[in-house]
Amino acid sequence: MDKSSPENLIIVKKDSDGIAYVTINRPKSLNSLTKPMMTDMARAFKSLNADESVGVIILSGSGRSFCSGVDLTAAEDVFKGDVKDVETDPVAQMELCRKPIIGAIAGFAITAGFEISLACDILIASKDAKFIDTHARFGIFPSWGLSQKLSRIIGANNAREVSLTATPLTAEKAEKLGLVNHVVEGSELLKKAREVAEAIMKNNRDLVLRYKAVINDGVKIDLHHALLLEKERAHEYYNGMTKDQFKKMQEFIASRSSKKPASKL
Repeated sequence: MDKSSPENLIIVKKDSDGIAYVTINRPKSLNSLTKPMMTDMARAFKSLNADESVGVIILSGSGRSFCSGVDLTAAEDVFKGDVKDVETDPVAQMELCRKPIIGAIAGFAITAGFEISLACDILIASKDAKFIDTHARFGIFPSWGLSQKLSRIIGANNAREVSLTATPLTAEKAEKLGLVNHVVEGSELLKKAREVAEAIMKNNRDLVLRYKAVINDGVKIDLHHALLLEKERAHEYYNGMTKDQFKKMQEFIASRSSKKPASKL
């Protein structure tokens, strides 16, 4: 089942195996974003979040770039709009999305494109990928989280250098700093993203959603309160399980354990 905007600038595809694809499809403009594209993207993630047939989402850009940021010819319309309107905010909808989001980053991820990549849960990058924060260069104030998220992932000193110099962060360095999970050849990008998605899909669907939530919520607070949060949600999870569910869990674990190859001495 395919759904797309009237101009096919945001394309949504769903496979029968529960993996969905969202593609930014404006390659001649290096996938720069207009206001209608942002609205379509926000609606796409909101819809996929509510779709129980979807377990994982892969986000990518068509052509030779992931996303080169906001189309500056539409900048005033974007920046002076209602920045608190969650319904039309793609990053807000990505952050609200319960499903794991895998970003497949090829070419440029510039400013808004960089911020969208930071809203993904796992990043796969092609060797030619470059993350660039041009807020300081063009006098644009960040509002999709780049000033706060990046420092928490790669450290404050590295984040300051990336953002205050507006110089490219290569895929190789991004991997070393912990921003990117895997770096692959461009021809292997979507294949690798799908491999990760398939690995996620093999696991307990409900637990995957809960696990993503507790990780993402936990990193926003200090370790002491994050540990309390984990404990609280664990009790909530187990207290909500019936005897039959416990039995099925035990049977599943036992069946998986019996399939393990015998260890060699």
